[in-house]
Amino acid sequence: MDNFSDWEYEADTDDYNSSVLLSIGDMMSGLLMIFAILFITVLLQLSKTQASRQGLIEAVIYELKKNDINVEVNPKNGEINLGESILFAENSAELTDNGKKFLRSFIPVYSDIIFSQSSFKEVITGVVIEGHTSSKGTDDANLQLSLLRSFSVAKYIFSPEMKFKTQSQIRQITTASGRGEIESRQDIDEPKDRKVTFRLQFKGDDLSQIYIKK
Repeated sequence: MDNFSDWEYEADTDDYNSSVLLSIGDMMSGLLMIFAILFITVLLQLSKTQASRQGLIEAVIYELKKNDINVEVNPKNGEINLGESILFAENSAELTDNGKKFLRSFIPVYSDIIFSQSSFKEVITGVVIEGHTSSKGTDDANLQLSLLRSFSVAKYIFSPEMKFKTQSQIRQITTASGRGEIESRQDIDEPKDRKVTFRLQFKGDDLSQIYIKK
């Protein structure tokens, strides 16, 4: 009888251990399923975001061409390059009359595109107006000049002279910065290095990568 009792106890213990193992296995399977669902959800969201981002860039390119606005648009990140000759005289941060006229035609189209669809608005965190200079002159002078140029552009865009339906919206997400001669060809005075750019900031961008040279 003693031996039979021992066997019965051991059998019950084995059943208990098996139940515990099954419960752990079920729990692990459930966790793996949850992780898989989360992973798929993240991938779908990233895909949707990327599609909206690319759609916005393509819309910007299309609408600017449609309105005969001649600017250089980077098809990968949507950066728009405005040559200095369009906006400023050499070594000046004061907008020319032609520069103001250009901004009055460019900005309303550009801003209206950004806010034309909810999917576009959802992927944008900001618009950065960047001033640039050539390598001619000192580093400090070039940095100051580039910053003053970006401020001049921003100031005019939000002045009473500029009136467009999305003016208040783009104002909330716009910042101005100066880059000096950082992206210029060193020791060479290239007119194309003297420029103002409009850079879109997108959700999910690594901010540390924003200013990497292209």
